[in-house]
Amino acid sequence: MHVLIATTGVLPPGPVADLTLRLAGTTGEVSVLTVVPAPQEFLDTLELELWHPLTEFPPDSESEQARTARYVEERGERLAAPVLAALIARGMLPNKLFLEGSDPAKVICDTADTIGADLVLLGVTRRLFNDGAWSSVSAEVMEHTHVPVILVPPAEHEDGPRS
Repeated sequence: MHVLIATTGVLPPGPVADLTLRLAGTTGEVSVLTVVPAPQEFLDTLELELWHPLTEFPPDSESEQARTARYVEERGERLAAPVLAALIARGMLPNKLFLEGSDPAKVICDTADTIGADLVLLGVTRRLFNDGAWSSVSAEVMEHTHVPVILVPPAEHEDGPRS
Protein backbone atom coordinates (compact mmCIF):
# COMPACT_ATOMS: atom_id res chain seq x y z
CA MET A 1 0.00 0.00 0.00
CA HIS A 2 1.21 3.50 -0.84
CA VAL A 3 -0.02 6.15 1.61
CA LEU A 4 0.24 9.83 0.69
CA ILE A 5 0.27 12.08 3.75
CA ALA A 6 -0.47 15.72 2.95
CA THR A 7 0.53 18.10 5.73
CA THR A 8 0.92 21.79 6.41
CA GLY A 9 2.17 21.23 9.92
CA VAL A 10 -1.21 20.78 11.65
CA LEU A 11 -1.33 16.98 11.64
CA PRO A 12 -0.67 15.37 15.03
CA PRO A 13 2.57 13.48 14.26
CA GLY A 14 2.23 10.55 16.67
CA PRO A 15 -1.32 9.50 15.76
CA VAL A 16 -0.61 9.98 12.04
CA ALA A 17 2.52 7.82 12.21
CA ASP A 18 0.71 5.14 14.22
CA LEU A 19 -2.19 5.04 11.75
CA THR A 20 0.17 4.99 8.77
CA LEU A 21 2.14 2.11 10.28
CA ARG A 22 -1.09 0.13 10.72
CA LEU A 23 -2.16 0.88 7.13
CA ALA A 24 1.12 0.49 5.26
CA GLY A 25 3.24 -1.52 7.66
CA THR A 26 7.00 -1.26 7.44
CA THR A 27 7.02 -2.63 3.90
CA GLY A 28 4.47 -0.24 2.40
CA GLU A 29 5.40 3.01 0.72
CA VAL A 30 4.78 6.35 2.43
CA SER A 31 5.10 9.78 0.84
CA VAL A 32 4.80 13.03 2.79
CA LEU A 33 3.63 16.00 0.73
CA THR A 34 3.67 19.66 1.67
CA VAL A 35 2.25 22.18 -0.78
CA VAL A 36 3.95 25.54 -0.35
CA PRO A 37 2.41 28.63 -1.92
CA ALA A 38 4.94 31.12 -3.26
CA PRO A 39 2.84 34.29 -3.60
CA GLN A 40 3.83 37.15 -5.86
CA GLU A 41 4.80 39.29 -2.84
CA PHE A 42 7.34 36.64 -1.90
CA LEU A 43 8.71 36.46 -5.41
CA ASP A 44 9.08 40.24 -5.32
CA THR A 45 11.10 40.03 -2.08
CA LEU A 46 13.40 37.52 -3.76
CA GLU A 47 14.21 40.13 -6.36
CA LEU A 48 14.86 42.72 -3.64
CA GLU A 49 17.03 40.20 -1.73
CA LEU A 50 14.93 40.67 1.45
CA TRP A 51 14.71 36.93 2.05
CA HIS A 52 17.90 35.04 2.70
CA PRO A 53 17.95 31.24 2.52
CA LEU A 54 19.48 29.15 5.27
CA THR A 55 22.46 28.44 3.05
CA GLU A 56 24.16 31.48 1.61
CA PHE A 57 25.18 31.80 -1.99
CA PRO A 58 26.85 34.81 -3.59
CA PRO A 59 24.30 37.36 -4.86
CA ASP A 60 23.11 36.74 -8.41
CA SER A 61 24.58 33.22 -8.39
CA GLU A 62 21.19 31.59 -8.84
CA SER A 63 18.03 32.35 -10.74
CA GLU A 64 14.70 33.42 -9.27
CA GLN A 65 13.37 29.97 -10.12
CA ALA A 66 16.18 28.32 -8.16
CA ARG A 67 15.63 30.63 -5.17
CA THR A 68 11.90 29.85 -5.22
CA ALA A 69 12.68 26.12 -5.34
CA ARG A 70 15.01 26.48 -2.35
CA TYR A 71 12.35 28.42 -0.44
CA VAL A 72 9.76 25.70 -1.15
CA GLU A 73 12.24 23.00 -0.04
CA GLU A 74 13.17 24.80 3.19
CA ARG A 75 9.58 25.67 4.10
CA GLY A 76 8.33 22.20 3.22
CA GLU A 77 11.05 20.58 5.31
CA ARG A 78 10.15 22.74 8.30
CA LEU A 79 6.40 22.09 8.03
CA ALA A 80 6.72 18.34 7.46
CA ALA A 81 9.51 17.72 10.00
CA PRO A 82 7.32 16.53 12.91
CA VAL A 83 5.43 13.98 10.78
CA LEU A 84 8.63 12.82 9.06
CA ALA A 85 10.37 12.34 12.41
CA ALA A 86 7.43 10.36 13.82
CA LEU A 87 7.35 8.08 10.77
CA ILE A 88 11.10 7.48 10.90
CA ALA A 89 10.90 6.75 14.65
CA ARG A 90 8.46 3.95 13.81
CA GLY A 91 10.78 2.37 11.25
CA MET A 92 9.29 3.85 8.08
CA LEU A 93 11.33 5.63 5.41
CA PRO A 94 9.01 8.22 3.87
CA ASN A 95 9.53 9.94 0.52
CA LYS A 96 9.56 13.73 0.86
CA LEU A 97 7.60 15.81 -1.65
CA PHE A 98 7.71 19.59 -1.32
CA LEU A 99 5.80 21.22 -4.16
CA GLU A 100 4.92 24.82 -4.98
CA GLY A 101 1.30 25.57 -5.73
CA SER A 102 -1.50 28.04 -5.17
CA ASP A 103 -4.23 25.34 -5.18
CA PRO A 104 -3.26 22.76 -2.54
CA ALA A 105 -6.23 20.47 -3.24
CA LYS A 106 -5.33 20.22 -6.93
CA VAL A 107 -1.66 19.56 -6.15
CA ILE A 108 -2.62 16.84 -3.64
CA CYS A 109 -5.00 15.13 -6.09
CA ASP A 110 -2.54 15.37 -8.99
CA THR A 111 0.28 14.02 -6.82
CA ALA A 112 -1.85 11.11 -5.61
CA ASP A 113 -2.49 10.16 -9.24
CA THR A 114 1.12 10.69 -10.32
CA ILE A 115 2.70 8.57 -7.59
CA GLY A 116 -0.01 5.91 -7.63
CA ALA A 117 -1.13 6.46 -4.04
CA ASP A 118 -3.67 3.99 -2.68
CA LEU A 119 -4.80 6.35 0.08
CA VAL A 120 -4.55 10.05 0.96
CA LEU A 121 -4.24 10.99 4.61
CA LEU A 122 -4.62 14.66 5.48
CA GLY A 123 -5.59 16.96 8.29
CA VAL A 124 -8.80 18.80 8.82
CA THR A 125 -8.84 22.02 10.80
CA ARG A 126 -12.58 22.70 10.88
CA ARG A 127 -15.65 20.58 11.21
CA LEU A 128 -16.83 19.30 7.85
CA PHE A 129 -20.52 19.76 8.50
CA ASN A 130 -20.40 23.45 9.45
CA ASP A 131 -21.25 26.20 6.99
CA GLY A 132 -18.32 26.97 4.73
CA ALA A 133 -16.45 23.77 5.50
CA TRP A 134 -17.04 22.42 2.01
CA SER A 135 -14.65 25.04 0.65
CA SER A 136 -11.79 23.53 2.67
CA VAL A 137 -8.80 21.79 1.10
CA SER A 138 -9.87 18.52 2.75
CA ALA A 139 -13.35 18.70 1.24
CA GLU A 140 -11.96 19.55 -2.21
CA VAL A 141 -9.57 16.60 -2.07
CA MET A 142 -12.43 14.27 -1.06
CA GLU A 143 -14.49 15.56 -3.97
CA HIS A 144 -11.81 15.37 -6.67
CA THR A 145 -9.44 12.50 -5.88
CA HIS A 146 -9.94 8.97 -7.13
CA VAL A 147 -8.48 7.27 -4.05
CA PRO A 148 -9.83 6.87 -0.50
CA VAL A 149 -9.20 9.76 1.89
CA ILE A 150 -8.72 9.62 5.65
CA LEU A 151 -9.08 12.88 7.56
CA VAL A 152 -7.23 13.31 10.84
CA PRO A 153 -8.46 16.05 13.17
CA PRO A 154 -6.04 18.12 15.24
CA ALA A 155 -6.16 18.04 19.04
CA GLU A 156 -8.28 21.22 18.90
CA HIS A 157 -10.33 22.52 15.99
CA GLU A 158 -9.86 26.16 14.98
CA ASP A 159 -13.57 26.73 15.70
CA GLY A 160 -13.28 25.60 19.33
CA PRO A 161 -13.62 22.43 21.37
CA ARG A 162 -16.08 19.70 20.47
CA SER A 163 -19.43 19.78 22.21
